[in-house]
Amino acid sequence: MAIVDRIKGICLKPKDEWQAIEGESTSAADLLKSYALPLAAIGAVAGFIGMSFIGISVPFIGSIRTPIASGVIRAVVQLAIALVVVYVLGLIIDALAPKFGAQPNKSQALKVAVYSSTPGWIAGVLGILPSLGILTLIASCYGIYVMYLGLMQLMKAPKEKAVMYTVVIIACAVGLMIVTGLVLGAFAGAGMMATGAAGLR
Repeated sequence: MAIVDRIKGICLKPKDEWQAIEGESTSAADLLKSYALPLAAIGAVAGFIGMSFIGISVPFIGSIRTPIASGVIRAVVQLAIALVVVYVLGLIIDALAPKFGAQPNKSQALKVAVYSSTPGWIAGVLGILPSLGILTLIASCYGIYVMYLGLMQLMKAPKEKAVMYTVVIIACAVGLMIVTGLVLGAFAGAGMMATGAAGLR
């Protein structure tokens, strides 16, 4: 499976791609290492470039940039969090399956979590220009539709329950992102403090 072909398939023809994905046997380690890691890295690297080299333009103040050392710490933590979130989301998808008439399957659940994150991860490249962040959000919303299709194909969720299944999972994902966002902010803040302290020596 070529990663580029998988990206094109899941973004342009998700129904057909989920059918192909359903029969694949991929370990959690391989899925996270060979697919999730490089795609999640797109947003982390783009965000680092955007915040540390381009910056955010603030009226009457100018461009605000994150110190490079802090930017690197933030990018690494962001990448680690992305992988943790998608893995935990897979566990949640599997755990909630019986409540929505779906079939529990940890392997298939992780596939849904990882592959439905593709549109948002790809759009992460827009982080090079922080002002385009809204477009990343739109791409992530498309990922919700991709997830909905995946839940029906891989988890065998009945169509009449798939919408609510998707809504509950997204609510859980938002909760995870809020918690991990606070963690990221704490790490980034600590990095900035350490960088500032180093600069005073």
